[in-house]
Amino acid sequence: MSALISGVGETDYSKKSGRTTTHLGMQAALAAARDAGIDVRDIDGVVSFPHSLSSEDVAANLGLHALRHSVTVAMGGASSVAALRHARLAIESGAARHVLILRARNGCSGGRIHERPSQLPAQHFRTQLEHPYGWNTAAQRYAMICRRYMHDHGLTREQLGAVALAARAHAQLNPRAMMYGRELTMEQYLAGRMIADPYHLFDCCLETDGACAVIVSAQAMPSGPPSVRIVAVAEGRPRTPDDLTNRPDLLAIGLAPAAAEVWERTGLAPADMDAAMIYDCFTFEVIHQLEAAGFAPEGGGGKFAASGAIRLDGSLPVNTHGGLLSEGHLSGLNHVVEAVRQLRGGLGGTGLGIRQVEGARHVAVTGWGDLGDGSFAVLANERGTAR
Repeated sequence: MSALISGVGETDYSKKSGRTTTHLGMQAALAAARDAGIDVRDIDGVVSFPHSLSSEDVAANLGLHALRHSVTVAMGGASSVAALRHARLAIESGAARHVLILRARNGCSGGRIHERPSQLPAQHFRTQLEHPYGWNTAAQRYAMICRRYMHDHGLTREQLGAVALAARAHAQLNPRAMMYGRELTMEQYLAGRMIADPYHLFDCCLETDGACAVIVSAQAMPSGPPSVRIVAVAEGRPRTPDDLTNRPDLLAIGLAPAAAEVWERTGLAPADMDAAMIYDCFTFEVIHQLEAAGFAPEGGGGKFAASGAIRLDGSLPVNTHGGLLSEGHLSGLNHVVEAVRQLRGGLGGTGLGIRQVEGARHVAVTGWGDLGDGSFAVLANERGTAR
């Protein structure tokens, strides 16, 4: 039994939703069920995330009286892609027939990022030894990884800017994006205020209110849209998943073994991908993951981005929706939604914009979480086949 992504749904992305996360989540879940062509009560599996709606919340509010499988995935921003793996395993084992992956958050109006509960391990170490030195936000922690890479490979701010500008340009083709109608120039990028050296304002992802939902099913409904197959998905962790400060190699991340596993299992290669949705919490992490997944050579990710390769008309369009940098931050589940829409086709002249990757058959999606956890998936439409 193969696992298919049968439905996707989302709310508006905003700075202030004025709604509870429960309201947002139910709106996205109902939209995904309509998209899949199923009754929402047919959902019998749920994948949830820490500090979000629990499986019990979802079951109670949607009336899922037949819920028989649930799991919570705790890999930070890598959770959304890793969730595809758990959903697929549930489908293939027969534990469920329609699994809902749901992420809802008031990530902007619900409190600043440093005020939210953390799921990082070894909190006693962080609060006692790292936080007193001002090292308590994602920007501060990940900036050190970027600085290490700059020292080793000569990465420039203009190369980082190429990532930010590509995301913003793609957002101009997506009316749902928070940054739609707000173009960005290199001059504006370079003038952005400092956040955590070397990261400036436009190197950092958005904080967003909203929700995304994805339904993974055993089979597509006749009334539903074209199905998208989960060809393969894997997850990985760095050598020290609870400690960045003393890590032997700051640049070694969990995405590398996850991507290697997917390439080996499928017989596909980076060159077979028609687009990639790369978890873009910060500009450098796009470059970092492009290299870890094999899309660019080690030390060459900055030049790859600056060459225009990641633009819609480039050799590997990246984050055609605008990504976390310019569409919205739903923990990367919106990356999965965009990958599905690209593989279905039809983004060439709809109300969603003109951002279709012509003839897209395979799309890669990455996740980045916590202190370097990684997840990697390849999705395909009916024309895309593993070798």
